[in-house]
Amino acid sequence: MKIIDAHIHYSDIEAFRQCARDMSLVDYSEEGFVRETAENQVVRSVCMGLFENTPGAFPDAGANTPMLAKLTDEMPPGMSLCIGINPHTVTARSIAETEALIKSSGRVCGFKIYAGYYHFHVTDPVFDPVYALAEKYDLSVAIHGGETYSERGLLEYSHPLRVDRLAVAHPDMRIVICHMGAPWSFDACEVAVKNKNVHVDISGLLVGSPEYIAQSAAKPLLLDRYRQALTFMDNYDKVLYGTDWPLTRMEPYIEFCKLLVPPETYEKVFYQNAARVYRLE
Repeated sequence: MKIIDAHIHYSDIEAFRQCARDMSLVDYSEEGFVRETAENQVVRSVCMGLFENTPGAFPDAGANTPMLAKLTDEMPPGMSLCIGINPHTVTARSIAETEALIKSSGRVCGFKIYAGYYHFHVTDPVFDPVYALAEKYDLSVAIHGGETYSERGLLEYSHPLRVDRLAVAHPDMRIVICHMGAPWSFDACEVAVKNKNVHVDISGLLVGSPEYIAQSAAKPLLLDRYRQALTFMDNYDKVLYGTDWPLTRMEPYIEFCKLLVPPETYEKVFYQNAARVYRLE
């Protein structure tokens, strides 16, 4: 089965390196990425752009917008980019630079808003120029939802219900609530039920080693939490597979996600929905 991983990272972030080394046991390098994608038939990926000026500073208020994928000089083949937005560095100049990148790159498929990491609501006017570009160039907007991978984050900004107002204000802009808003997965799915332009990705629901992923996948209560939310939404056209690599290896996370959705929806969840939402084909 061909797979699109709709949520990966490919940036030199110290917290990601630590997780890859000590928890997820991932080879966080170009060679490691290419090997894992080849082994798991991952033919396309969507990278969430991110940057930190100082190791360990993420979320770094000084990181320049646009935030890109800079683990290596070039992104691997098949990788598309959601440009990361740091609201502290959104200026007329950075927006002009972002638009020029969209026009020249050919690999930009959206924007990533790090709600919760940066203490701005998704409807803050600082993001208006970004949403204008998304609508102008028909790009999707991925928004971090739920728990933050940093104690410096504030959950009041990353609750998925915050996305409802944005979706109403921009009904023609495709929005993806990342991580299904966990632990508020029912809330994220309700926002997607209510708003035709809202989707969820199921990346990053578990973070850790293959052994930890397998142990977690064997817990009925954990599986039921996410299955119930997805069953409530009852629209698998709105569900995008992703890993949050390097926070977990691809193979065990694919097997975990296969437990969350019905087998007859695999083609949609693991490939077709991401291809449509991020316009990858």
